[in-house]
Amino acid sequence: MGILGRAFTARNVPMQTQTAAQDWRHSHVFHEGNPLAKRNTAWAVALTAAMMVVEIAGGWVFNSMALLADGWHMSSHALALGLAVAAYAAARRLQGDSRFAFGTWKIEVLGGYTSAILLLMVGALMLFQSVERLIAPSPVHYDQAIAIAVVGLAVNLVCAWLLRDGHQHHHHHHHHGHDHHHHDHHAHGHDHGHANGHEDLNLRAAYLHVVADAATSVLAIVALVAGKFWGWVWMDPLMGILGAGLVAVWAFGLLRQTGRVLLDAEMDAPVVEEIREVIAASPIPATICDLHVWRVGSGKFACIVSLATEQAVEPDYFKRQLRVHEELVHISVEINRLA
Repeated sequence: MGILGRAFTARNVPMQTQTAAQDWRHSHVFHEGNPLAKRNTAWAVALTAAMMVVEIAGGWVFNSMALLADGWHMSSHALALGLAVAAYAAARRLQGDSRFAFGTWKIEVLGGYTSAILLLMVGALMLFQSVERLIAPSPVHYDQAIAIAVVGLAVNLVCAWLLRDGHQHHHHHHHHGHDHHHHDHHAHGHDHGHANGHEDLNLRAAYLHVVADAATSVLAIVALVAGKFWGWVWMDPLMGILGAGLVAVWAFGLLRQTGRVLLDAEMDAPVVEEIREVIAASPIPATICDLHVWRVGSGKFACIVSLATEQAVEPDYFKRQLRVHEELVHISVEINRLA
């Protein structure tokens, strides 16, 4: 049938059928957003930006390269935190956009991934500057540098407190059936529900930036105190190298975590084995021909499972069994009838 033929058929669908079909449709917004995290991250952006200005100004006035470097370092964290806020806003604004087949939650994950790249760049800059200072030490105004570093640490601790737990836990439970029957004994069923929220990767990225900055401040204070009282000028670049390594480890961990979500590389998630166990324990014997599972929200997954069975059974039979796992918020089941 051509395009015109299909259009004619759609226009001539009985009103009763169209009304019934409406009952099976459902929203594909699986993530309600995290307004508390967005608000707290915005506060962290303001505090970080203010401290950045203070450190850069202090470094300029007191001729301290250490303060200037830390100020520009903090500017990268302010940029990353701003990126996190922008990701929350974009995900919220576009959540009703039909172009996003499974909602806009991955915009937040993409923000976290980009933030991890920025964090890695910060670590590389810290390493470069530390090695440079180790080779060619420069005089440091210890008193002013220590004072501003302590204030910077206090700001970082406040930001870390704001971002420590911006997660909001929701518990809704809705089920919608949606079955399609096709030729060659194929049938599809869809289910949609809501489950508890889990880790916010965008918030985790913002939190890691703040913690990395706090760790850098602690190491800087230790190095400055050692340089002031014992003349250990080599402590400053050594602590910088240590801090760069710590930041790199955190950045790689975040890249790996967000990258898996963006690439749908989570077929080793516990819920996959749980799906296999449900099908294996079903009273009606069925074999899994194909299985796809991917994340569509914080702790929320969608799955497509193709089954082969000798018995005449509707997809909803297996959907009801899979619904016991609330993290499965969108289920598609295909039944292949064996001759």
